[in-house]
Amino acid sequence: MIKRIDVTYSRVAIFLHWTIALLIIVLLVFGTLMTNPETPNRFVLYQWHKTGGIMVLLLSVLRLFWRLTHKAPALPSAMKDWEILAAKCSHIGFYVLMIGMPLLGWAMVSASPLGFPTKLFGTINWPHMPFLANLEVKEPVAKKLTQAHHLGGKLMIGLIGLHIGAALKHHFVNKDNVLARMVPFLRRRENGIGNSDSRL
Repeated sequence: MIKRIDVTYSRVAIFLHWTIALLIIVLLVFGTLMTNPETPNRFVLYQWHKTGGIMVLLLSVLRLFWRLTHKAPALPSAMKDWEILAAKCSHIGFYVLMIGMPLLGWAMVSASPLGFPTKLFGTINWPHMPFLANLEVKEPVAKKLTQAHHLGGKLMIGLIGLHIGAALKHHFVNKDNVLARMVPFLRRRENGIGNSDSRL
């Protein structure tokens, strides 16, 4: 008899995953709206976008710490080597973007010649990065950071699409428990067999 070790993620990991995912989707929507000149109350959207970005940064650092200190469930034994490599690369890519994008946004705001303050939730002052805020010539730096931030947004959209596609493939094509481990209300399949060790 094969021993089942296909356990679910912890409640903390599930909470962080879905909270960060929801925040990122909202940030992408806000990012699109606030760059449209015809959108009303753009300044308010900018402030909430910055608030959400800092929240993603803090939660992502917490999630990375949790991931490094808590073993993830094993991958299905039927996965091919290239699928395992792709999964590992996508997870690394998410962490790079989840932490890198807010840092880029923070740097972009800090280097902006406009010098608008950042108020989290409309009340809490969030400081600019001093080495960027004190630049004598800010515009070229702010432009490069803005371009990098926008590129990161496009990469995030692409990575989310791949992530959703892979999760649906696991659930409907492979018929394993990969998606069910992160979505507690999904019914777990009795034949969802994992590996003897975690490879992510």
